[in-house]
Amino acid sequence: MPDLIIKDAKVLLNGSLQHVDIAIKDGRIVKVAKAGGGVSSGAEVINARGALTLPGVIDAHVHFRDPGLTHKEDWYTGSCAAAAGGVTTVIDQPNTAPPTLDKKSFNLKLKSAKRKSIIDFGINGGGVPSANLEELWSLGVTAFGEIFMADGDLSVSESELADLLKSIAELGGVASIHAENGELCSHFTEELRRIRRPEIYSRARPNICEAIAVERVLEMQEELPIPVRIHICHLSTREGVGVVRRMKYGKKEAGFTCEVAPHHLFLDHKDWARLGTFGKMNPPLRKRCMQHLWNGLNDGTIDIIASDHAPHTDDEKRADIWDAPAGVPGVETMLPLMLNAVKQNLIPLARVIEAMSAKPAQIFGLDDKGQIREGYDADLVLVDTSNIREITVDQLHSKAGWTPFEGRKGIFPELVLSRGEVVYDGEIAGKKGRGKFLRGKGYVEG
Repeated sequence: MPDLIIKDAKVLLNGSLQHVDIAIKDGRIVKVAKAGGGVSSGAEVINARGALTLPGVIDAHVHFRDPGLTHKEDWYTGSCAAAAGGVTTVIDQPNTAPPTLDKKSFNLKLKSAKRKSIIDFGINGGGVPSANLEELWSLGVTAFGEIFMADGDLSVSESELADLLKSIAELGGVASIHAENGELCSHFTEELRRIRRPEIYSRARPNICEAIAVERVLEMQEELPIPVRIHICHLSTREGVGVVRRMKYGKKEAGFTCEVAPHHLFLDHKDWARLGTFGKMNPPLRKRCMQHLWNGLNDGTIDIIASDHAPHTDDEKRADIWDAPAGVPGVETMLPLMLNAVKQNLIPLARVIEAMSAKPAQIFGLDDKGQIREGYDADLVLVDTSNIREITVDQLHSKAGWTPFEGRKGIFPELVLSRGEVVYDGEIAGKKGRGKFLRGKGYVEG
């Protein structure tokens, strides 16, 4: 007998919205049946009253800053922000302190996540020459990267990238790529550094930096003797979309995927005036690219949406444009923004579900996640689509204490379940440390 029934949930099934009852036992969906029939009573009943019910969002790109940078975020505050935004699974990136490069640093992060996270999580391993890829793979990392082709502490040269891709291919892993040409980024930065206006930062990392890097990494993929699965992070330019579309054209299975971040879908160069240095991110705010990203997302050129949640404190972001850290928070506002976009007819609901739940699960091997189907984890998000509200920082949960989407409209969840347990019901309800580590495909027991 099920231990929980969600009654009269409005779910997108087989292309149409249907009213169903969802039976849950031991955290998994055991039956989905027409509302009012076919599901035996459970120990507990939640009446959805026709609320739109979505599979929990999988955010494949977060920086929860834990360990080492917990003044910005930690596994508890980050996972609370995620849950309140309908995100029930996250994949954390390796650029913490220390970076996730070997067993010791991996276990340090895993210990903190197990102690604090209220939602399920994966952990990516670092993609640099000093990383012990084989050891990390056997420990259960989800993927490798993001691997930075751009400048930065964890950036790699082209020859180093080629070696990394070959090693990841041999393991059967996924290489997650931050595609910006580091040489060009450095050149333009030095050329423009004398200018202190925040908006100059977009010119320091122009569109061509992304397009060249995307094309080059996909060319390298084709040159490898063993196929490697590549995932391109935060595509942000019309040129980048064009390269991806061309490389995918006519291929049944392209061998690579890509994501777009909400800050590139909803913000552009005009927002520099409002945000100042708080708008600094990599890749930067773009000019005349937003519609190309929406087109690419809608036609499937872009596979998934991921937040690239990268919080920094208010004080840190108030520095000079060249000294302020790059990154914005976004894990809590991602789904609300996208649901409002559905209301505005910018994107179909089915595409949002695919790009935020089903497809991320497929790309990163999260076999029990991403769908409302029998046998899958009961990760569910109940939404009142008529409840459109203004995004204000005082209602958010990240340590960052600010949002680039202040004043924008969003549709927030009313109720969020992770493996059948309520983790958000208007307040944070998930128990600290209840989150489960989702082992990657290379995990070896012992």
